[in-house]
Amino acid sequence: MSSHREAPEISKDPVADSTDLYAFVTPGHPDTVTIIANYVPFQLPAGGPNFFEFGDDVLYEIHIDNNGDGYPDVTFQFRFRTELRNNNTFLYNTGPIESIDSKNWNRRQFYSVTMVDSKGRQKWVCKDLKCPPCNIGPLSTPDYSKLAYQAIQNIPNGKVFAGQRADGFFADIGAIFDLGNLRPFQNLHEQFGLQLFAKAGTAVNGLNGFNVHSIALQVPINDVVYGGQYGRYKRQDKEAVIGVWTSASRQQVTLRADAPGVNAEAGPDVQVSRLGNPLFNEVIVPMSLKDAWNSLPPTEDKNFARFVSQPELAQLLPVLYPNVFPNLAALNAAKTPRADLLAILLTGIPYGIIPNFQNNTGNVQADMLRLNTAIPPSSSQNAFGVLGGDLAGFPNGRRVADDVVSIALRAVAGVTFSLIDKNFKPDNAATILKQGLSASNVKGGFLNSFPFLGTPLDGFNNPS
Repeated sequence: MSSHREAPEISKDPVADSTDLYAFVTPGHPDTVTIIANYVPFQLPAGGPNFFEFGDDVLYEIHIDNNGDGYPDVTFQFRFRTELRNNNTFLYNTGPIESIDSKNWNRRQFYSVTMVDSKGRQKWVCKDLKCPPCNIGPLSTPDYSKLAYQAIQNIPNGKVFAGQRADGFFADIGAIFDLGNLRPFQNLHEQFGLQLFAKAGTAVNGLNGFNVHSIALQVPINDVVYGGQYGRYKRQDKEAVIGVWTSASRQQVTLRADAPGVNAEAGPDVQVSRLGNPLFNEVIVPMSLKDAWNSLPPTEDKNFARFVSQPELAQLLPVLYPNVFPNLAALNAAKTPRADLLAILLTGIPYGIIPNFQNNTGNVQADMLRLNTAIPPSSSQNAFGVLGGDLAGFPNGRRVADDVVSIALRAVAGVTFSLIDKNFKPDNAATILKQGLSASNVKGGFLNSFPFLGTPLDGFNNPS
C-alpha cells in the first residue's frame, strides 16, 4: 500500500519497488508541476550499519504522456552511483555529518538526471548531483533538515531532490489485509462466528515510523504539456491534461560473483516495476498477473480493464459487511460494468460529469495518474479530493495529504457510479466509508514546500 510489496517478485526487490507516486500543480508556483516518486519501502530508521539507498544497478524513470496515446512524450531518467571513501571501516560515517560534503560521511550517493523526448533523444543531462545521507541520529546527523535542504539541486528550469524521506502514505494495512477489516466499522464486519468486535475501533497507520527513498522533481508546466503552452489551455481542454507514471528497470542479465563479492550486469534494461494510480496493482490486478503487470507498459492496460469493470473489492464489500451495502450488492448481481471506475483509472473523467472538471486523455485505456494542469492549487485542501469538492486533489493527480484509500473505498462502494447513472443511489454506508486516518497520523508530517514529504525519522529517537 499504496504499492508497497504489491507483487510477489517485486516484494523481493525493494530497491526497485515503486511505492507511491504524487503529481500536483505546485502551491505557490502554479506554473510548475511537482512529481514525487517513492521507492525502497518499509525502511526501519535504525536499519544500519548498511543504511538504505537507491540502487546503482536500477534505472529509475518518471514518464509523462501529454497526447493521450499511453506512450511517454517526456521521460526523466535517474541513475545513481555510490562512492566509498574509506575501505577500512564498517561505519557509514566516522563522525558527525554536518554537510553533504562532510569527510565524515563514508558512503555517499550521486546521481544523474536526463530529460528524454518521445523519440528517445536527450534534451539535457545533469550529472553528479548529491543525495543526502540517511537520518541516523542526533550525533551522526545533528541538523538533518539542513542536510536535506543542501540536497535540493538545480536542473534546467527546475529543481530536484533524491534521498530519504518519511513515508507519507497512511493506511491501516494491518486491518485492511485482515480480511478487509476497517476498524471504524469492525463491529459491522462478518466475523466468521468469532465475534471479536462489539464496537467500532480506532484506525492505526501501519506505515507510521517507516522511511522511503524519494525522487522529487519540480519542472515548468511548459516542459510537460502538449506543445509547451502553459496558460493557453483551459481546464476543459484535453491538452491541459498529462498522464504520469513511474518505472524501475534492471539490466536483463546478472552474472553473480563475476569477481569476489561483485555482480556484473549486461543487456538491455527490463522493466520490473511501475506505478500510476495508487492501489491499481495492489487491489485491482489478481495475484497471478501482478508480476506481468509490473513488466508491461500502460498501453497494455486494456488487457486488465475487465478487473476494473468488475473489481473484486466491490464484490467483497457486501459479503464482508452483511446488509450494509444492499445497493452495491444489487449492482454487482446485475454485472453492470463499472464505467465510473474505468474512467477514473484508465481514461480520465470526461468534461460534463463533474461541474467544471475533466482530466480525460482520450480512449486509450492506460493506468496513469492524470493531472489537469489548468486547475490551480486549492487554497483550502480537502483530503477527499474531487469527491470532497476539491478539484485539485485525487483523482486529479495526487497530493501528499490526499486520503486515497478512503477515496478509493468510496468509489468502489458505488459513490462515483451515481455520477453516470442518476437512477443509482449509493448506500448510506458508502457515502461515509473511510479508513479513519488522515495526514495528522503521519509521523514526521509534511513540508509546505519542495520536496513536501517530511523529514525522515532517525534511528536513535525511533528505535524499531
